[in-house]
Amino acid sequence: MLDDDLNYPVRVTDLKQWVYCPRVFYFQHCLPAVRPETFKMQVGKEAGRSEAGREERRSLRAYGIAMGEREFDVPLRSARLGLRGEVDMVITVSGTGEVIPVDYKLSRIVGAHFQLQVAVYGMMLEETRGMTVRRGFMYSIPLRRAEEIRIDQRLRTQAARAVEGMRRIAESETMPAAAKNRRKCVACEFRRFCNDVL
Repeated sequence: MLDDDLNYPVRVTDLKQWVYCPRVFYFQHCLPAVRPETFKMQVGKEAGRSEAGREERRSLRAYGIAMGEREFDVPLRSARLGLRGEVDMVITVSGTGEVIPVDYKLSRIVGAHFQLQVAVYGMMLEETRGMTVRRGFMYSIPLRRAEEIRIDQRLRTQAARAVEGMRRIAESETMPAAAKNRRKCVACEFRRFCNDVL
């Protein structure tokens, strides 16, 4: 295990699993050797890598920005949140210096879990760059469209609660309750480990 894994055991990408079902996060962190890698996971990683190449050739018009600097695959660490992650792109707007995180997704829908991820990337950028981040974007690869996500107090509070919940589970190694919506269990890669739901 790398030092970074020990110092920052929770990853920003874990938020997606946490919102879907806290047990997925539990299995990933407390029983990491049992996690299967699905085809969908592999496709998502490859799509993100391909998108960075296309992004370098595009203007910033999709984000409503005339001029700015782009950084790709920016590693972030937060001592305050106890998180690590790598945001797909950070835009620094020319003239204003505004910093904006951008996360690429294979999804067509900006779900709550994606909003939380963008908010946390923004909060981590605030910590590392010393400035307020008011917005971010989720870029839908299939739609070739950027959707703005306002990083307001409501979203910050939700993100902080989710991160605290994940940290509690990681530290206590206590399996949380199953997702209330059991339809989620049907397509879950961990369904065979949850003997109380199917």
